[in-house]
Amino acid sequence: MSQTQIAAAPGADTAKLRVLLVSLFHPELVRGGAQQMCYEIYEELKQDPAVDVTLLASVDNTYPALFKAGACITGFDNHDDQFLFLMQDYDYWWHKTSATRSIDAFAEFLRTVRPDVVHFHHFLTFGIDLLSLTRAVLPDARIVFTFHEFMAICAADGHMVRRTDKSLCTNASSVRCHQCFPERSPEQFLMRRMWMQRHLGHVDAFTCPSRFMLAFYERWGLPAGKLHHVTNGQRRYGMPQDPPEGAKTRFGFFGQMVDNKGIHILLRAVRLLRAQGFTGFTVEINGENLRYASEAIRSEIETFLADEAELPLEDQIVFHNGGYHIDTLPARMARVDWCIVPSTWWEIFGLVISEAWMFGKPVIGSDRGGPGERIRHEVDGLQFALGDVRALADTIRRAATEEGLWERLRANLPAPPSRHDMTQQYLELYRAQPGEPRA
Repeated sequence: MSQTQIAAAPGADTAKLRVLLVSLFHPELVRGGAQQMCYEIYEELKQDPAVDVTLLASVDNTYPALFKAGACITGFDNHDDQFLFLMQDYDYWWHKTSATRSIDAFAEFLRTVRPDVVHFHHFLTFGIDLLSLTRAVLPDARIVFTFHEFMAICAADGHMVRRTDKSLCTNASSVRCHQCFPERSPEQFLMRRMWMQRHLGHVDAFTCPSRFMLAFYERWGLPAGKLHHVTNGQRRYGMPQDPPEGAKTRFGFFGQMVDNKGIHILLRAVRLLRAQGFTGFTVEINGENLRYASEAIRSEIETFLADEAELPLEDQIVFHNGGYHIDTLPARMARVDWCIVPSTWWEIFGLVISEAWMFGKPVIGSDRGGPGERIRHEVDGLQFALGDVRALADTIRRAATEEGLWERLRANLPAPPSRHDMTQQYLELYRAQPGEPRA
């Protein structure tokens, strides 16, 4: 992107608080909770006359047509305050780019926009070393970083799930990480930790949407005084729907069709219930990105769907393949009574839980991590043991047959967190005075 084009970005009004939001992907290109939350903040700040906001979202080779020869940062879709960072030569071990042109372009972008606050919603696809670069270019700017998983701690995609037995990991160490990656020495993990913590040392405030994640990062070594709990919030684009008459036997899955989201646990539960002779329920799958699942899980899901195609239409689960815009969610939620969140990892927050509450749908979720923290078992939803197919099958059977259960849980559903409240919390962090000296 040329200097002239970047200069058209917001940032000229020195009376306003200038905020740069750095997002992993753009929600219009790739759906995901991290980018959706960043965009919710962007849209809310756009309505604040005291704030000048700019969005810089990354893009990978999923959209090759967006990459222009010689460009590192480009405008996005005719928006004068939204830009794309074109990911190039990315090192997924150290989380850095070796493309010096990209680093130079990011530095030039910072000098041109001149933000008072730089709020990172990830370092993936950008590089964690850009935190240090931001501090060097903007020594007086306030840097805020939001964790959406454990990628700084965990080399296994940031999921804190052991590759040895798929159990949840509660503590990272050089030896334990070496057990998951035997091809890498314990010393390499020690160096990785030092690398991550050195760059994160330039951050003024860290936020996490779940309290249990704060404890993880404090144990890992981040200063407790810099850790803040900010719940993910979103705009209200739907209201609780009038419940249908009769038994509540319609179950829905919404999300990515990848291993850690646990769709295979749900499909196995469906098979088990059918084998037990129980067919008094329906399931609707709203999913995408099956291509990112492991070969084993992708094969299992594809085999299940192929087998479904051989059943009478009225007996099949309903599979809505592909991404969907959030504006279509009211119609999709209207087709189900329960929302199932069968995640097999910590599932940091579970944005779909908030979406289900927005439409008056009780949630059946795993009993660990975000769902375990947010769903009140037997009060506003039901929990089952993480990864336990039989436990999920029993819970589905109970939900479909127990009279009055759905009504009781629905009556206790909390209001979903709002994006206004979330953004106000961030504004307080943006305007706060720095605490302890920076590393």
